[in-house]
Amino acid sequence: MIGGDGIWARWFRTLTCLFLLVWLSLPMVPLAIWSFAHGWFFPDILPQEWTLEAWRHALSDKSGVLDALWLTVGIALAATALSILIGVPAGRALGMHRFRGKAVVEIMIMAPIIVPGIAVVLGLHSVFIWMGLTNTVSGVILVHLIPTLPYVILVMAGVFANHDPAFEAQARSLGASAFQTFRCVTLPAILPGIIVGALFAFLVSWSQYILTLIIGGGRVATLPLVLFNFATSGRNDLTGAIGMLYILPGLLILLITARQLSGCAGAVGGLGRV
Repeated sequence: MIGGDGIWARWFRTLTCLFLLVWLSLPMVPLAIWSFAHGWFFPDILPQEWTLEAWRHALSDKSGVLDALWLTVGIALAATALSILIGVPAGRALGMHRFRGKAVVEIMIMAPIIVPGIAVVLGLHSVFIWMGLTNTVSGVILVHLIPTLPYVILVMAGVFANHDPAFEAQARSLGASAFQTFRCVTLPAILPGIIVGALFAFLVSWSQYILTLIIGGGRVATLPLVLFNFATSGRNDLTGAIGMLYILPGLLILLITARQLSGCAGAVGGLGRV
């Protein structure tokens, strides 16, 4: 039987979750209504006319929204993959080893998150011009590593801070190769952290506007750039439709990884000791 304190705690958690869900969903309600509205004027609570015209235009080949959507997905996936490839070994070094200047290295890793993105990208713009990476998709992918890598490295550092290398040593002593040890011992232990880091990296890359605008020069038209163009043009209906497409991948990722994230508290909890 569940005691009175347990019942109240369960109700409190339920109400808290409902409150957060409503609070986070409220900004999306006007956006969703605008995407189906044919004009919506004060003091009307709801639009007088409803239409699918904004969605037809947003999903048409002429609007370029779908091209921008797939380009944004590709850039975010590429930036995420590179962040994982770099962030996992870097996180292992930070989480499992002590060395002189470690605090300085951690501050430098955090710097892209603390320093405004526009200041960072303006400093790198001339370097990217010299390397011929401006106005290119590859340049945009590389510049997205600046905000995505810190999240992956810090998450993986927390994971490896709780990782016991004795299991790897035992597997090697039993004849396992380096690859077999990583695949059968290390990877299952750090996989929740990789998923969390990849989630952060994808969402951060997905939402980049300033970095993409400056390095891409307006020629790499990702979905944030297209959304901003329609938002500043006064087309609230198209802004609503594109905005719904813009937030959809984030919602899908959170739904797909919700179960995995719920079991990652121990992995992420080690961040405080990094």
